[in-house]
Amino acid sequence: MDGGGRLAEPLTAGSPGGATARAGLRAALRLDALGSALSADLPAAFRRRGPMARLERRLPRWAGTMLLTAFFGATTIAGLSAGGRLDAFFAQNGSPRDVLARALGFGIDAVTISGIARLDEREVLAAAGIDPRGSLPFLDAGIAREGLEALPLVGHASVRKLFPNQVTIGIEEREPYALWQVDGRVYVIAADGRVIDVFHDDPRYRVLPHVVGEGANERLDDYFAIVDAAGPLRARIRAGSLVAERRWTLTLDSGIDLRLPERDPMAALARFVALEREHALLDKDIIAVDLRMPDRIVVRLTEEAAAARAEEMEDRPLRGRGVRT
Repeated sequence: MDGGGRLAEPLTAGSPGGATARAGLRAALRLDALGSALSADLPAAFRRRGPMARLERRLPRWAGTMLLTAFFGATTIAGLSAGGRLDAFFAQNGSPRDVLARALGFGIDAVTISGIARLDEREVLAAAGIDPRGSLPFLDAGIAREGLEALPLVGHASVRKLFPNQVTIGIEEREPYALWQVDGRVYVIAADGRVIDVFHDDPRYRVLPHVVGEGANERLDDYFAIVDAAGPLRARIRAGSLVAERRWTLTLDSGIDLRLPERDPMAALARFVALEREHALLDKDIIAVDLRMPDRIVVRLTEEAAAARAEEMEDRPLRGRGVRT
């Protein structure tokens, strides 16, 4: 019914309005079919136009998860900040970047350490700066290596990061080479003279060569050259003392001291070895042999031997004098 109360004319085949409607419908169907055909021939990336289609093409599939994580993270941080607990949270759980990295699966979940014999795993992790609050992306492998090589027992270290969550550490420990006594304390030192540890009467280190005195740890090459020159006496040398950082005194297993000159100590030692082979001086009651003078050897007797020697000399008749009766 129209506005005047009349019934609207139906669209029949014989009416002019029906013909027009049918023509428009056929045109619409042809356009739709043409659009479908063209859409089928185009790549899928060009079938949809508009902002939403472009956004779908640019965002990866896991973008939603990241956005959701960021949302909850921001909500948590806002809540902690409002409650005044944000600083305490980061102090306990690490920096914000480390917290975020761990939330995304880039924590340090496994650490493989190789090459340690005397070091403890906890010492290694502490020196490398690795703890549960850190994350793999923000671990500086160079700084970690420098921290490890600062340990006295470490000669060389390597640090590798294996994403997403592993670290491998290789250690080359310094080998104990000698014992060094200075200022009343004894240290275990490496071949380069660097202190490895304090000596605590560990039976593993008792057999190491023993040097004494200020600077003796830096003169190991000189000391061992002298020991090598001792020939048959080498096995009897128990320690070497660097006197005034200039000359060496060797202490034998019998407690006898061999005082060597500052210049050409090996020649002086060779001279004593020849004298010992001929006269067996080390079997005498002596406590020291002074080899510092090139033309003579001075022997110091024990107190008992010196007293006996003095008594013997008193009992001998004086030459050039008669005996008073």
